[in-house]
Amino acid sequence: MFASAFAQTAPAVAASGGSDIQSSLMSMLPLLLMFGVLYFVMIRPQMKKQKEHKTMIDALAKGDEIITAGGFLGKVSKIGDGYLSVEVATGVEVQMQRSAVVQVLPKGTVK
Repeated sequence: MFASAFAQTAPAVAASGGSDIQSSLMSMLPLLLMFGVLYFVMIRPQMKKQKEHKTMIDALAKGDEIITAGGFLGKVSKIGDGYLSVEVATGVEVQMQRSAVVQVLPKGTVK
């Protein structure tokens, strides 16, 4: 029963030849296009932003005025490998991770 059913479809498959491969490629084309658009619209800009943030954190120096992820404004007083001390008020220093720095402000912003 199954042998005869297979035998009946075998000539149809042989006759179609390369059109099966072409149709499978055409069905994958929208998926590839969506991935390409996703890469250029979302993934690539995010990687660029991460790279800029890393260079900003690596360039931090003592005396820089910064904004942290928590919203604190302060002046960098000490720098370590993974941490830094930020003076948020006169005589008040807070130790935090370097990655918590969101933005470096122009000199003279924090008083």
